[in-house]
Amino acid sequence: MSGSGNTAELRNQLIALLRAHDTAGLRATLKPWLPVDLAPIIGDLPVELLAQLFRTTSRDLAAATFPYLEHESQRHLLKLMTPEQSAALLNALPPDDRTAFLDDLPLEHAMQLLSLLTPDEREIAKALLAYPEHSVGRMMTLDYVAVRPEWSVSEALDYIRTHGYDRETLNVVYVVDEHGRLIDDVRVRRFLLCTSDQSVRDLMDGNFSALSPYDDRETALEVFRKYDRVALPVVGEGRKLMGIVTVDDMLDVAEEEATEDIQKLGGSAAFDEPYTTTPYVQMLRKRAPWLALLLVGEMFTATAMGYFEEELSRAVVLALFIPLVISAGGNAGSQAATLIIRALALGEFTLREWWRVMYRELFVGASLGVILGTIGFCRVALWELASPGIYGEHTMLIGVTLGVALSGIVLWGSLVGSMFPLLLKRIGLDPATSSAPFVATMVDVTGLVIYFSVAFVVLRGTLL
Repeated sequence: MSGSGNTAELRNQLIALLRAHDTAGLRATLKPWLPVDLAPIIGDLPVELLAQLFRTTSRDLAAATFPYLEHESQRHLLKLMTPEQSAALLNALPPDDRTAFLDDLPLEHAMQLLSLLTPDEREIAKALLAYPEHSVGRMMTLDYVAVRPEWSVSEALDYIRTHGYDRETLNVVYVVDEHGRLIDDVRVRRFLLCTSDQSVRDLMDGNFSALSPYDDRETALEVFRKYDRVALPVVGEGRKLMGIVTVDDMLDVAEEEATEDIQKLGGSAAFDEPYTTTPYVQMLRKRAPWLALLLVGEMFTATAMGYFEEELSRAVVLALFIPLVISAGGNAGSQAATLIIRALALGEFTLREWWRVMYRELFVGASLGVILGTIGFCRVALWELASPGIYGEHTMLIGVTLGVALSGIVLWGSLVGSMFPLLLKRIGLDPATSSAPFVATMVDVTGLVIYFSVAFVVLRGTLL
């Protein structure tokens, strides 16, 4: 059942069946539900009933549903289960899901759970956890099907029927030699659309892509996007097939990477947990440093205004437009930074093409500046028409000052917002750290300098 039905009614029904200890009724009720749809419903159950449900239901359903539960529910669940029950659940989990779960636990707790695994599963878990954090090795699973090139299609299909039941995916079958080296990958449909007496070698084209266990997950995501695959093999030294990474894991990676970038763009460090479960102290630690840094940056704005104190005292009217000027520049910079960071994440251009970005933003920023500058000039002119003399006898010069300053500041903000992420990328930092507030703060300070410089030139001999 894919999200249909009354979830509140199911929850109440499950509670009633659990309290009545009706195992048969419970299993019949859960049978039509997909694990991904079931997890949010049972995740809200009291933890004692949740543990009872996992003890009662089939091991396959429990193992399939467990990865979709919230981390807090997972931890509480294992605490209430006996060591034997916890061992059965952990041993039944796919290696990649188990690695992700253990990786989020404190070291001492993770070691305790590792001791519950069978020797074979423990070796697999240790091997995957030994790879660097956020690497492909942490995400790969050993549940794949591999055949030999000299086999006939009939032999390969018999092997798939025998060994493919509990594999992660059967969309692709991998071809290996006698030493376990990857030779090719073949889509299952090619096996189904050929004659049974053909050999596996006849289906091979030698065109395949593979990942290293040490590749970063962002690299893997780019390869999945480029080749549009549901799974990719992971090979070690000598092209020996070690495991596979599947598209469902890549979807999780894409979500996590997007979330991390958005949080950084908002002017905070990336969170390690969902917002609602992030501890108070950690929330402060993630947000306070950035806000403090931005505050220090804004102090330079006050310093810049102090530098032009004499001009402000002689032409107080200029102060009226300071919020408008700095917000326009900051908005232009934030807009450009957001577009460039997203384009970098999607691989729309490379760092070597920085000049294309600068050339494009030079013209776009200038055009946007003219548009906003015209609006600024019109604003002064319209207010003068509505209330003659509101800005004094040099209204048109003030309008020209505002229009020209806005044009220059918006152009400058667009260039800074587009180039700063590329600079960070070039020196090996995450471009997302050039968050919109950070770029806006930079443009605020320089925007004031541009504004008063234009005012000094246009209004010299009149107000200044």
